Amino acid sequence: MTNQHHPDTPTPTRTPAATPAPELFTWEFATDPYPAYAWLREHAPVHRTKLPSGVEAWLVTRYVDAKQALADQRLSKNPAHHDEPAHAKGKTGIPGERKAELMTHLLNIDPPDHTRLRRLVSKAFTPRRVAEFAPRVQELTDDLIDRFARNGSADLIHEFAFPLPIYAICDMLGVPREDQDDFRDWAGMMIRHGAGPRGGVARSVKMMRGYLSELIHRKREALPTEPAPGEDLISGLIRASDHGEHLTENEAAAMAFILLFAGFETTVNLIGNGTYALLTHPEQRARLQQSLARGERVLLETGVEELLRYDGPVELATWRFATQPLTIGGQHIAPGDPVLVVLAAADRDPERFADPDTLDLARRDNQHLGYGHGIHYCLGAPLARLEGQTALATLLTRLPDLRLAVDPGELRWRGGLIMRGLRTLPVEFIPTP
Repeated sequence: MTNQHHPDTPTPTRTPAATPAPELFTWEFATDPYPAYAWLREHAPVHRTKLPSGVEAWLVTRYVDAKQALADQRLSKNPAHHDEPAHAKGKTGIPGERKAELMTHLLNIDPPDHTRLRRLVSKAFTPRRVAEFAPRVQELTDDLIDRFARNGSADLIHEFAFPLPIYAICDMLGVPREDQDDFRDWAGMMIRHGAGPRGGVARSVKMMRGYLSELIHRKREALPTEPAPGEDLISGLIRASDHGEHLTENEAAAMAFILLFAGFETTVNLIGNGTYALLTHPEQRARLQQSLARGERVLLETGVEELLRYDGPVELATWRFATQPLTIGGQHIAPGDPVLVVLAAADRDPERFADPDTLDLARRDNQHLGYGHGIHYCLGAPLARLEGQTALATLLTRLPDLRLAVDPGELRWRGGLIMRGLRTLPVEFIPTP
């Protein structure tokens, strides 16, 4: 395998591999994948490997190659381009989405369909619309903290980081409040089964699909002639499909599904990983608390971007498939080959970031790839930023003595392929009324 550096950057001095290639996708790797990614960046920056599912794919680990791959239109998002053997059928996407007829969403399609569908929902995630939603996010954040603040302890994943984005995205979609706990249960099944048998996730996807079809039908029946200000997203999708935008019912259901799916687990992990990083870097956490106490926002804003870079919620970008022969980082990729861009590796590339393994909340030159790059750049990034900033600022302000309740070595990370997040985050603090 060649280790040729990308032509846009100077070729660094290579040192021979003093150690064998690290083992990937073990529980030890899930706990701290960064040393393995550093080895790959140095010795095998575009690396073909067999994934736990049995599918073989290329891992792209250097920043410059990752950025190129994310924007390369020869890498399709459509699984139809996967030159897959029989054993790999259906193993490259969200479990159950194929059977549930939920394939036509933004993570699985290319232009022109991608352009059309993204345009339909992009207006729901403009900075202005998200800013209008900020008071609701603050209200949800305070309500969740109220539930455990008197206890002196909590599991911040299950009691805070997990429900906050679920309730927020349900509100944006227009899921009635009385139904939102069902969504919380289905999403919980996805989180619990994410690294295990795909059947558990597929069951929750099937239930979600049935509910969304029924909700779309109910909303269509009751849709007013003219949209109200701040109309919910599902109503907007129905209105678009009924007014010449050619959105099929399957597309509407798939769009609502992927906004929910992509909009909750990433933010769960942003809040969970971010809080953990702050609790294990007391100097950085103290700087942020002091800044918040002065009523400042700048360090909070740069800090959330740094937490995304340092230990972000999405470890690998979602699947891409070569539609023609191409070269990435000097490595030849054949048509039909799956390519996985390792965002976690690219965002700690010393060729791009000074002191990449250091957490620096004030880091300015921080063009991280945590939200992707190119036409598939995360649509919900403004909402995720809002939720992350609100959650962390409120936690640190209301529970200023927040601390880990266990040794960091006792924490367990979920061993999924795409996402990176903690199973639990037990904390302690002085109870507040």
